[in-house]
Amino acid sequence: MSEQTVTPAATGTPAMPETPPPVNVFAPPVLPPEAPDASPKPPRRVLRAVARWTAAALAFGVLGTGTAFGIASLERTDVPGLATEDDGRWDYPELSLPALPAGSPRPFGAGNPAEIHHADLRDLLLPAPAGAVPDKELPGGWISTRTFLDAYRQQDRQSVAQLLKDAPARHIAARGWTMPDGTVSRIYLVRFNSTAFASGMLDDLNVGSSAGTPLDRTDTTEIDGSWSSQNDFENTSSFVFAEQAPFGAEHVRQAYTLAGDTLALVVHERPGKRETDRIPFQQTLILQNQLLA
Repeated sequence: MSEQTVTPAATGTPAMPETPPPVNVFAPPVLPPEAPDASPKPPRRVLRAVARWTAAALAFGVLGTGTAFGIASLERTDVPGLATEDDGRWDYPELSLPALPAGSPRPFGAGNPAEIHHADLRDLLLPAPAGAVPDKELPGGWISTRTFLDAYRQQDRQSVAQLLKDAPARHIAARGWTMPDGTVSRIYLVRFNSTAFASGMLDDLNVGSSAGTPLDRTDTTEIDGSWSSQNDFENTSSFVFAEQAPFGAEHVRQAYTLAGDTLALVVHERPGKRETDRIPFQQTLILQNQLLA
């Protein structure tokens, strides 16, 4: 089976050179070490810094500017741990990087030290896979701040709204869909005026060693130890979490990705007592990261 090639859309500038696709995407889990014995608590600021870097050690960014999007096209036997007849991956369409305004650099390319995404944010949203039923509220276009706030618990929406007033987002785009097995997928992209504002939002949501401000319909959510840190690519940093048993009426997996001036939130949830499948969630996150890298 041949690999897909990411084809940059036609622009007035030459296409970006191709680089090899990522490998060992789903390497064996690297579980966090056992917690040490209790000791005096360090100051809050130190705790938050340690939390961020601990989570970053478990994070997994993907380098994907002008490259093949390997996870969508690799033979299952090429991916360690997925050599099965049916590993559950979804059938995404061939992906391509969107066109840029004339003279604008890629977000992490030379001449763009601020790491600004100049492409239309809506074009950076991952398209839905085959068999998906689109979410009418999240059709892949611009959404209001109010719609974005619906991702969080009712009692936390006011505080998140205040964060977005203090560091207003330039744009928010989102796409959602439901798969035949009932899995609901939602992807939000929030672009800020600078990388500092995007990173600050992640801090203010208290994302790090925990999932921070809880999402709607979640109970106990912890770092997902199945998310491998063996491949640590440049440009994006992901913080990946999964709801732990016992969970409520649905099981939720979620991840935040910091990519320059843009913060992404990827959510998969499945109603009922069965856990949301890990492989399509990680596949979705990887492909979305590649579009942002």
